[in-house]
Parts: sequence; structure tokens; C-alpha cells
Amino acid sequence: MPDLKTPEIKDPENTIILTLKGGDVVIALLPDVAPKHVERMKQLVRDGAYDNVAFHRVIEGFMAQTGDVENGNMEKDFNLRRAGTGGSKYPDVPAEFSNLPHDRGTIGAARSSSPNSANSQFFINFSDNHFLNKQYTVYGRVVSGMEHVDAITRGEPPAKPDRMISLKVAADVA
Repeated sequence: MPDLKTPEIKDPENTIILTLKGGDVVIALLPDVAPKHVERMKQLVRDGAYDNVAFHRVIEGFMAQTGDVENGNMEKDFNLRRAGTGGSKYPDVPAEFSNLPHDRGTIGAARSSSPNSANSQFFINFSDNHFLNKQYTVYGRVVSGMEHVDAITRGEPPAKPDRMISLKVAADVA
């Protein structure tokens, strides 16, 4: 775990620590921009729902998608064929589009064709993907550890997908 006294964690209640095989990724959430998406992510993190969930769609030069807590758990009911089709036990979250661009390292809410269908899945942009602007909710950004995101195994789905080992809200880490 990173030292929570480091300057990168300015708001521990709205900072997520994502542990990947290569190390920790620190994500600053943006509650002023997308409060419902931030609350949902923290709820699922605190439920432990994201632990061991696979990155089921990882496209070079585009993004890494994960968060299918229904079908993507590598320890329980992982279903590579269905990964990416599920959500969580909670209702969908309405769109919270903003003027924030989908730049490298931003976190976006994955959804179906309906703008109000985001639930648990999210993606991390490998590059500036401005064609997504005002179509997908941006609700966080990587502040450190992007090199670990860059190392995620590619594929749609990857033959041997990487997974989120754990996610923690920084305020909950002793």
C-alpha cells in the first residue's frame, strides 16, 4: 500500500487504491463532477465486489475495461464468455456527462447503448479518447501507477485476463 501521507492522496475519502499484478494504482475520484458514479464505485469497493474481477476488454491504444462484478470474478464465478455483460446488485446510475475530456488516465463509466445504463463497469483510458467526450461519464483519474495500467494484458477478451487484485478506499486503509 502506498504511504497515505504522500501528497498524491489529497482526499482519502475520494481516492481509490487499485492493486494490480505490477503494483498499486492511485485513482482520484471526482465527486464534484459525477457524485452518483463516485458513490457507486465507493459502495462496490467497500462491498469487496471488485476484488479479483477480470479486465475483460483491453484494447491497445484505447482502454482497459473491467468491473463486471456479476460475471468477472476470477475466484468465484468467472465466465470469460459472459464477462462484460453484467453489472451489480444495485440499480443503474444515470449519466453524469461533463466537460471533462476522456484524457489518458481518466476513468469512465462503461454502459450499454442507453446513456443511463452505467452500473459497475468502468474503463481506464490508455490515450486521449476525446471521441467519447460528453457520451460517457468521466468520474476519476489515475494520479500514480499508470505504468501498471499500461501493462494490463490486451485482448477482447484476453486469453488469460489480468484482474483487479483489490480495490480500497484510501480512507479505509490503516
